[in-house]
Amino acid sequence: MPSRPIQFLSAFVIALSQPICDKFTRIMSFLRTLFGPSKEEIWRQFCAETGGQYVAGGFWKRGKVEAAHGQWTVTLDTYTVSTGKSSVTYTRMRAPYVNPDGFTFTIYRKGIFSEIGKWLGMQDVTVGYPEFDEAFIIKGNDEAKLRRLFANEKIRGLISAQPAIRFSVVDDEHQFWRSRFPEGVDELYFQVTGVIKDVERLKSLYDLFSETLDELCRMGSAYEQNPGVEL
Repeated sequence: MPSRPIQFLSAFVIALSQPICDKFTRIMSFLRTLFGPSKEEIWRQFCAETGGQYVAGGFWKRGKVEAAHGQWTVTLDTYTVSTGKSSVTYTRMRAPYVNPDGFTFTIYRKGIFSEIGKWLGMQDVTVGYPEFDEAFIIKGNDEAKLRRLFANEKIRGLISAQPAIRFSVVDDEHQFWRSRFPEGVDELYFQVTGVIKDVERLKSLYDLFSETLDELCRMGSAYEQNPGVEL
């Protein structure tokens, strides 16, 4: 039986030998077999399953997804940071909301340098769930509210299901040269390196945003109203 690389090569050669229209279709089919579905295909499927809207990109902007939860809009997109000779692409999910008490938090998985950071004085709040506390670094400006937020079993489960995560509340996305958000408006923010092309993972992230926004409302740390911010 021919090896997999030879099978791919044979399929590509056959595609090149077809008429132009048919050739394009076959080449795209070959590339889809080789690399899997495109980001747009996966994200449109995510829209279909969550009631979101896919907003096509242009020359300067990439495509994005906007999905509503109550009065909030959860936005999914990617952005790329140049590091000189190379670049890194991130997937992010964002949801601006009215933050009446200024409560903020950041949570991410522990890594090889976490213990060094804690030894040097980095904050890491324990919220009372040993397995969860052992897996994540948790920071915030109100320890009692952190414990209340992460007492929500569904939130802990959705966070734990993510293989990589940095989930936080940020103000103006750290854009110090200008402020896009009105006073009292912050943003629930997730980012991870790479492009997520997994529908189930995207749905899990959307559920995490929805449940967190609802819990922040129950805590008095968010208002269910349109924040008046367009991303």
